[in-house]
Amino acid sequence: MARGDGSGGIDDLILQAVRDKQSKGGAAYAAGKTLVVFLENGGGSWYPNRVARQLPAELKFDAVWVVGLQGVEDGRYVYGVTLLDVRDGNAPTWCVVIANDFCSWKVEAVQ
Repeated sequence: MARGDGSGGIDDLILQAVRDKQSKGGAAYAAGKTLVVFLENGGGSWYPNRVARQLPAELKFDAVWVVGLQGVEDGRYVYGVTLLDVRDGNAPTWCVVIANDFCSWKVEAVQ
């Protein structure tokens, strides 16, 4: 979990979370797995393409996703969800809005 506590930019916090998990057990721990980094940043900005380009050259995880609560609007939870992969140009990012009864959701591509 990456927290925006003022100790560094959110980009740096995400990258540090990836490094921490990757160093936990190397390929034996990460191979074949997806890493999900949850942000608790209080609404700060970060740059998915820049973060994706700075991932370790020898990334041991199959994929890295970043999920962050953007806010609550009329009882609906709004999340930003990003796959840190720039092979197609931009790191795909979606806005996910979960209904206040948790029975439905809406997903919109951001980039």
